[in-house]
Amino acid sequence: MEPQFINDTQLLPAIIQNALTGKVLMLGYMNREAFTLTKQSQTITFFSRSRNELWTKGATSGNYLRWTSYAVDCDQDAILFQVIPDGPTCHTGAASCFENAPELGFLGGLENLIQERLTSANEDSYVWRLTQKGTAKIAQKVGEEAVETVIEALQNNSDRFKEETADLLFHLLLLLNNQNVTLKEITAVLHQRNQSKAQ
Repeated sequence: MEPQFINDTQLLPAIIQNALTGKVLMLGYMNREAFTLTKQSQTITFFSRSRNELWTKGATSGNYLRWTSYAVDCDQDAILFQVIPDGPTCHTGAASCFENAPELGFLGGLENLIQERLTSANEDSYVWRLTQKGTAKIAQKVGEEAVETVIEALQNNSDRFKEETADLLFHLLLLLNNQNVTLKEITAVLHQRNQSKAQ
C-alpha cells in the first residue's frame, strides 16, 4: 500500500523505527518527492519544514538511515519505516530521539525483568534459584521445553503448544542472560542472515 498524498506539497509524518530492535528512532515529514527519493535511494529523505527543502538524513553526519521496509497506516496518511541506522540518529549523538523508549517490545521488557530478578538476589525468585544451579541446569530446561514444544506441535494441541513455546522462550532468555548474550545481538545475526540471502 502506498501513502496517499493529496498534492505535491502535502506533508505526511514518517516514523522511523530500528529494524533490529523495534525502537522508535525519530519522526520526520515527507512530501511526495521525499517519499519517491527514499524508495529509489533506499535511504531516508525528509522534507525540512524549517528550511523548506528536501534533506537526506545523514548527508552531513554520515549517519544514514537505510530502510528495509515500510508500512502505511489505515488512513494512508502516515508512514512507518523500518531502517538500519549507520550511526546515531539524534543530533545529540544519542541512538534515538526517543532515548527512553524501550527496545524489543515485550520480550525486551522480559529480558530486563530477568536481569532485575538476578540483581535482587531474591531466593523466592524462580529466575534466581534456577540461575544459581548453573549453565548446565538452565540448558537442560531449554532442552526439556524444546522437546515438549515439539511434542505438542506433533499432537496438534494448539493451546498446549502455545504454553510450551512460552516456556521455551522464557528459559531461552535465561540461557542468553547466562551466556551474556542479548536479544539485540541475536536479532542482529538474524538480520545479517536475511540480508545475505537477499543479495
